[in-house]
Amino acid sequence: MPCKLAISIINYRTRDLTLGCVASVLDDIGTLDARIVVVDNASGDGSAEAIADWIAAQPAETPVELVRSPVNTGFSGGHNQGIAAVEAEHYLLLNSDAVLRRGFLRAILAAAEAQPQAGLIAPRIETDAGEVQVSQFRFHNPWSELDRAAGAGPVSRLLRRRVVALSPPADPAEVEWASFACILLRGEMVRALGPMDEGYFLYYEDAEYCLRARRAGWSIALAPEAVAVHFRGGSGPVKKNAKARKRLPAYYYSSRTRFLYQAHGRAGLTCANLAWHVGRVLARTRTLLGGRPHLAVQQEARDIWTNFRTPLGPRHAPGE
Repeated sequence: MPCKLAISIINYRTRDLTLGCVASVLDDIGTLDARIVVVDNASGDGSAEAIADWIAAQPAETPVELVRSPVNTGFSGGHNQGIAAVEAEHYLLLNSDAVLRRGFLRAILAAAEAQPQAGLIAPRIETDAGEVQVSQFRFHNPWSELDRAAGAGPVSRLLRRRVVALSPPADPAEVEWASFACILLRGEMVRALGPMDEGYFLYYEDAEYCLRARRAGWSIALAPEAVAVHFRGGSGPVKKNAKARKRLPAYYYSSRTRFLYQAHGRAGLTCANLAWHVGRVLARTRTLLGGRPHLAVQQEARDIWTNFRTPLGPRHAPGE
């Protein structure tokens, strides 16, 4: 018989963060019929052994188990293993660099029960300082790529309804996908849709799963009463490098190409890349006219064409 809730947490060389995350979930479970699955994504740094020792030191009834992946399967592959380990009515996907506020689990399950048409329930995600993080979005599209490359000015004002990130509090009618840093998935939907797409190593896999869910008739509900804290950046370099305008990993661009192709087809992918280049021309023109410079990430003009000929091609994951 399935349990009420399974919580999937991926560890990749984040032992202390992972244990803090698990502890916050255990503090909130109470009498809920819930299981925690920690998937170690072939960390190779001793963190899996440390987590196993921690689990072994807990009381026998503690609802935590460790799954050891023989290879680093990325975000999708790791959570697919966590989901496969337990049959449940609902699955909470939770980043290791996140913790739950007290009352989170009951609040998000109540939202799921109140909105049976919703296959995904997105909580309120905050920083450790209590600020609300942007965690609900529109789908990436050619217009959003034009705006992203242009940076600001008249283009951004004109395309404000095409921008991907939705400033909180988001209008539920505008939310097309939500961050999988913390998300509740209805088990019925998961069994209907199948696993997450492991063609993504990291990034855009949450947008793709939401796209697939929406195409199958499932909606996204918001549960602002359920609050999680996301420290961000604990398991990957992309956001840090993007802020510093340093070159991003190849897996990021292969994921971008894969999603744009799956969402908009070959023509949409082509338009998105060309729109990005038009945006860069507009940004440079604005700078020449005395406006504030808007710098692109290093090598992005070339990197956005990663996998263009084979959009469903290699993930470019580290070590592959």
